[in-house]
Amino acid sequence: MKRAITLSVVAAVAALALSAQVVGARARRTSEAPRANAAAAKTFSAEPEQSSEFRWHGALAAGRVIEIRGINGSIEAEPASGGEVEVFAVKRARRSNPDDVRIEVVQHAEGVTICAVYPSADGHEPNTCAPGPNHHSSVMNNDTSVNFTVRVPAGVRFTGHTVNGKVSAENLSADVEAMTVNGSVNVSTTGLARAHTVNGSITASMGRADWEGEMEFKTVNGGIDVTFPAGLSAEVEAKTLNGEITSDFPLTVQGTFSRRHLWGRQTRTQHLKPNTRFAFIIQHY
Repeated sequence: MKRAITLSVVAAVAALALSAQVVGARARRTSEAPRANAAAAKTFSAEPEQSSEFRWHGALAAGRVIEIRGINGSIEAEPASGGEVEVFAVKRARRSNPDDVRIEVVQHAEGVTICAVYPSADGHEPNTCAPGPNHHSSVMNNDTSVNFTVRVPAGVRFTGHTVNGKVSAENLSADVEAMTVNGSVNVSTTGLARAHTVNGSITASMGRADWEGEMEFKTVNGGIDVTFPAGLSAEVEAKTLNGEITSDFPLTVQGTFSRRHLWGRQTRTQHLKPNTRFAFIIQHY
């Protein structure tokens, strides 16, 4: 089966310029606003923070998965010292009641899924917790953040998805999938790794290169820096709108090469040093 790596960064330049203009306009309006608004903002920011905690632990066999799904907040995974998965979550809020956000645990054939389930808005589809794409999650007027820390035993797969927050899964020993929208993604594992974000950079290192189909790393605003093992044999495509592409792999280039689009092939017959680094680095001009 043909295997491929796709790395892409797409920056919407016009949208970014428009965003900068809007921010500037807001700044001017803010500076002209009455001092009463500043006093009100100060009072709001001084509201006391409320917090609550959640803990869960349980045994998972090698090859099973621990999946964490959040919306607002970071996810950090690290190796466990023993054979149990440990999950620790801290809920924080100023305006909302953090206890209104449930931490739900769902056990299934593939492992365990743990979600931050926010209150559902009236008239909307109820929020649910389920493995894979089968869940529904949204937030309406709730400022609660939920930060997860997960300790993952050797051989247990890890999946971490959030929306606003970074995802970090480092020094693990099985396959990892890490996704966010607003935040960076850092992954290192002896297994396979997949990572996506929109606003943030991706740094990934994996110890295997035997995936099937396509392996994709994608962001919109940020850089991608991936380290593959020396046994890599795959087609590689890297694209960027604003930035440059560099590689330490001796790729056989197919078609036209430019600093913003690379399409090549890496085979096991080419000599590579251990932990050779494929770097996809975005440098904005």
